[in-house]
Parts: sequence; C-alpha cells; structure tokens
Amino acid sequence: MKTIQYQLDDGIASITFDEPNSPVNTMCLQWQEDMSELVAQVLKDQDKIKGIILASAKSTFFAGADLKGAMRLKVTDASAIFAEIERVKKNFRTLETLGKPVVSCLNGTALGGGWEVALVGHHRIAIDDRKIQFGLPEVTLGLLPGASGVTKMTRHLGLMGAQPYLVEGKTFSPSEAKGLGLVHELVAPGDGAAAEMRAKAVAWIAANPKAQHPWEDKDYKVPGGTPSNPKVAMMLVVAPAMIKKQTRGLYPAPEAIMACMVEGLQVDLPTALRIESRYLAKLMTGSVARAMINTFFFNLNAIKSGQSRPAGVARFKPAKVGLLGAGAMGAGIAYAQASKGIATVLKDVSQEKAEAGKAHSAKLTQARVDKGRMSADEQQKILGRIQATGNTSDLKDCDLIIEAVFENRELKARVTREAEPMLAGPDKGGGFFASNTSTLPISGLAKASAAPEKFIGIHFFSPVDKMKLVEIIRGQQTSDETVARAFDYVQAIGKMPIVVNDSRGFFTSRVFGTFVMEGVAMLGEGIPAPAIENAGIQCGMPVGPLAVLDETTLSLSLHVMEQTRADYAAEGKNYVAVPGEALVARMVKEYQRPGRAGGAGFYEYPTEKGAKKYLWPQLKPLFEKPDARWNITDLKDRLLYRQAVETARCLSEGVLTSVHEANIGSIFGIGFPAWTGGALQFIYGMGIDAFVKRADQLAAAFGAGFALTDEVKATLQRYQPVY
Repeated sequence: MKTIQYQLDDGIASITFDEPNSPVNTMCLQWQEDMSELVAQVLKDQDKIKGIILASAKSTFFAGADLKGAMRLKVTDASAIFAEIERVKKNFRTLETLGKPVVSCLNGTALGGGWEVALVGHHRIAIDDRKIQFGLPEVTLGLLPGASGVTKMTRHLGLMGAQPYLVEGKTFSPSEAKGLGLVHELVAPGDGAAAEMRAKAVAWIAANPKAQHPWEDKDYKVPGGTPSNPKVAMMLVVAPAMIKKQTRGLYPAPEAIMACMVEGLQVDLPTALRIESRYLAKLMTGSVARAMINTFFFNLNAIKSGQSRPAGVARFKPAKVGLLGAGAMGAGIAYAQASKGIATVLKDVSQEKAEAGKAHSAKLTQARVDKGRMSADEQQKILGRIQATGNTSDLKDCDLIIEAVFENRELKARVTREAEPMLAGPDKGGGFFASNTSTLPISGLAKASAAPEKFIGIHFFSPVDKMKLVEIIRGQQTSDETVARAFDYVQAIGKMPIVVNDSRGFFTSRVFGTFVMEGVAMLGEGIPAPAIENAGIQCGMPVGPLAVLDETTLSLSLHVMEQTRADYAAEGKNYVAVPGEALVARMVKEYQRPGRAGGAGFYEYPTEKGAKKYLWPQLKPLFEKPDARWNITDLKDRLLYRQAVETARCLSEGVLTSVHEANIGSIFGIGFPAWTGGALQFIYGMGIDAFVKRADQLAAAFGAGFALTDEVKATLQRYQPVY
C-alpha cells in the first residue's frame, strides 16, 4: 500500500495514513485502492486483532477528497462516481462493524472527507488545540458529505442538532467537538501528544472490547426524534422554504443535504448511506459544484498562498500605520489594523474629527463585548492602539501611510505631499504610501509623490470590518518591493488581497459600474424598477442594482463621471457617457435624490423605527413605459453578462493578470453570484463558445457593452484553466 501504513502488534492494528509526496492525506484514487487492500488484510487478521487505531503521519489528520479530480467530471460520470463512493463506504462499514473497537487519534485538522474518516472510529481522541478544525464544510463547495458524513452526523446529533454542521458547513474545534459528544477525550498539545493519544486509545480498546456505534444498538433513538416526531415535523414544514429563501434556488447542495438528512432517518443505515451516495454523485457532476470547487478551493488557495505576491522580497510586518481621514473608510481601516495588533495613527483635520473616527472602533468592540465575543480588556487593548490626532507630526516613522480622503485629485495630492515626509526612513526599514481611491488612476495620483516607486493603491471595501477583499493597484512606477509589502500588510490585517494593474476604476469599481449602470439603463428604457431589482436578486446578486447604487450614493457616481469627463478633456479625448449616466445626473440634480446617505435615492428611507425602505413611487410615472418590452431572462442575463464581459476585457487589457484574482475579486468585492464561481468561471463554466453566442445576442439587442472583440475572445482561450 502506497498511502497507508499497516502494522499489527500485540493485537493492536495500527492504520496510519501517509500519502507520499503530499503535505496532507486525501481520498485520492490510490488511497481508495489502498483502503480496499487494507480492509482485505484486516479481514485476514481479524482473529488476531483486539482493536484498531486510525492515525496520521502528517501534521494534520486527513484533508478530504481529491478535488482536482472532481473538476474533470461530467454528468455522464455520475454512475461511476456513485460506485466509487459506495466502495469507500463499504470499506468504512467493514472496519466499524468488524466487532473490534476502533479509535481515531486526531493529531490535527480533519475536514470534509477527513472528518468522515475520523467518524469511522467508535471512540475519538484529539489534541486540544484551537487551531485544529473539524467539520464538514462541503456545502461551501456545492457538495454534501457523502462518505457517510450526513448519515452519521444526523444520527449523532439529530436533525436539528446536525443542521448547522451540514446545511451551513459550520466547523468546530476539538473542545467544541467534545462538548457535542463527537470527540470523547482530549490531550494537551506538545511533543508527547501523539504518544499520549495512543496510550489512551490502547487503554480504551482494552476496556471496550465490544464497542460499536450508537445506532447499531437495537435500543438506539435519534436525538430529538425522527421526522415523524411532531416537533421535528413542524420544523420540516418550514425548513425547505427557509433554505429556498436563502439560496434563491441557485444552490442545490443545501436542499440536497436537508433531503438526505430527512430521508436517511426514515430507513435503515445501509439504505441511508446509499441515498447519500446518490445525492453526492448528482452534485459532484453538476456545474455549480464544479464552479464553486474551482473558486472557493483552488482560486482561494492561490490567493492565500501568495501566487500574486512578487517573489524574492523579504516579508514585511507592519508595526505602525498611519491613516489620513477619519471618515467611514479611515475609521474602518483603523479598527481592522488595531484589532490585529498594529499601532495606528488616525489623522484628520482636527482632533475632534479624529476622535469621532476612533469612536467607530469603540462601537464595534463594544458590540463584541456585549455579545461575549471579546473581553473588556481586549477592547481596551484595541482602542489603546489607535492614536486619534489632528497633528501631522504624529505620523512620524510610520511604516505605511494610507490616505482615505474624498475622491478629489487635488485634495489627495495635498495630503500626500504633507504626510509622505513622515514615513519611516531607510534607517528604520523605509516606509511606503498608499491611496484608498476606488476609481482614480494610481499612476496619476503618484505624481504628487516624491517616490512614485513607493506609491501604491490599496482599495478597501465598505464596511471594512465585514468586507474581506482588498484590491492592491500597481501604478506604472510602483516597484515589486512595494507590491509585496502591500500584499503582506493586507494579509497581516486578516484581509484577502488581489493585485491588479492601474487603470480607471481598476477592476472591481469598473465592473461594479457596469452592473449598476446596466440596471439604471433598464430603468431609462422604461422597464419597471421592481422587475429590475428582482432580476438582480434572482440571478444571485446580494441586492438589486438600484439599491446598491443608493448605498454607494448617486452623488458619488455623478462626481466620478464628472471627474472622468474632465480627465478625458485634459487628455484631449472625448468622453462617451453610458446610457444610465444621464438618468443618474437627473436623479441628483433635478430631483435632489443623492442616495441613502442623503436620505433619498431610487428608494425612500422612512425615519420611523422599524420601517423598511421602499422604491420611490415617482420612478413609475417618471420612467416606466407601458409599452416597454422585456422578459426576466434578458434582465438577469444583462446584469450577469455585462459584468462578465467587462471582466474579460480587464483580463485582455492586462488590468487583471490571473483568473483566480478575477473570480475571487468579483465575488468578494462586488458580490458576483457565488454559484457561478466568479465572473470568469461564469464564462468558462458554460463554455466560451456558448457564452460568446449569448453575448452576441445581447449586444445586438442592448448595445456594444456586451460585444466581445477577437482579442478578448483569444485572451479567454489563452487563460482557460486546465485540470
């Protein structure tokens, strides 16, 4: 066996997982073959065996399925996948029903298929380390735990108890697992942990020679009751509707998991396991799972591993970071930094305004204290790291200074020249300067810098405390060292960095603009506003285009348009407005509706407590046309395709340099639907030819925004992922 070590000594069969040339153990094809060989050997030795210990030779216990293989699956592979899953479970069942006690010694993380391997043990012992994670997060990849995970977790915890760990994919630590009864013993971390686990396992085997899983007992009862229990039945009446509300019918995995849980409890265990295999085979060969695996596993790991970080640059650990502007963005960044241990100088035009910005961190930390998620001592440490000031001199020796002032080129230039001399000098490692602009080209802003090679864009998203993505923008003169240091800074504050090249709007703002402006263009065509908003929701965007434009404010969009027009004129170019821009200008100038921050936009915002926003009634008489022709499929496609086309253009123009940054950036930055796997995976998932055909139809009907040039098509072909 190549991936499994087997040893029988004094009646203890030690099974150690150790996949060669891999940092983790996976359910690769070789492992599946080895498991069959292992089980055959165990059956031969069963008369000599007193007990079985499952362990790992890696630093983690078991990582789960081989997801690269899943990316190559087609619908026609479903039968073969079903048989493969059934073989794995047959081997599991043989070990756990052999009549010998089985103990799982969990030296590290066990997620997905790894936790299902752990569940083979009748008794589970784990190292009590908060960094170790257990659980079944398959739903986040569009899958379900089909190697007995759904069946066993439901029988361990009951329908209600298992739901967060199956339908939501919630993970848990070893101590939490012990509280749930999923781990039975804990050992302290350290050099002797493995030996202690083994000693405990041997002792437990000796004390429990006839161990079995709880459900093998004829008197077993499901915790909380079966689906026929009145209380459970009441929950099941509303559960499907609640799931549908959350998924909008776009994510099949949560519904499949719930169905599998309910159906599995109404039959015997072998039948329940078979039901589970059928659901998994269908999901694994579907397009949604393939898209989500691609992005939330492979693309996300590419970001985390630093594939976009320039190589050969020493790691940067920010000690002191300055922020210019204590408004919503600056205050949010201050909290993000201070909560990760970074000394922060929050500077505004006055001490009073700076203190108001610091109050944001006090509010956020107090909310966590009130919920028991943070101690009062931790709160004070975070607040103590934020120095609110109106004095530029307090920025002295900052490793990094980020300006987060209003989107005005002259203002940004002024604060840059004022604060840049305060950066740490070469004798202290040197500092660099960043702009938090969302649209203004970095190369232009860098003209105000005395060291443009140390000037970069670091674009945060609002609200900073909730948004994980940060867009790093490389200017024309930005050095590799500065890009690498910015990358390290973003990771140091627990955020997710993508690196893009400079252009107007960069990547995220540029693509976001196409989404909202396509929605406004529809309104200008006479399409009812409720239909536009519902189309956005139905295709999987977090909110409709009119609602999100209100949140980002119409007045800001108008300011950006006017700034862009002025910049074009200064360059001797003619700016061509997109269809929705004139309508936005009318909303702000003619109807005095600047957006939510101004109290009125496409929506009304009642001030009464508990009152919900609603679409401005005047949108109907002002813009709606009774004879406007539309259908919901076109509306949904226009909103998704327009963003995907613009993303493809960014890739072709070199604004984007990788598929993984396009997909992660589109989902975490602008809310592109996760079921698609991101804006480029949306194209690759359906096939380039099919996408181009539909884009051509949309271009013919709704304008050049959907048109794909030969150069863009060639770029899509060149970057197409191969698994």
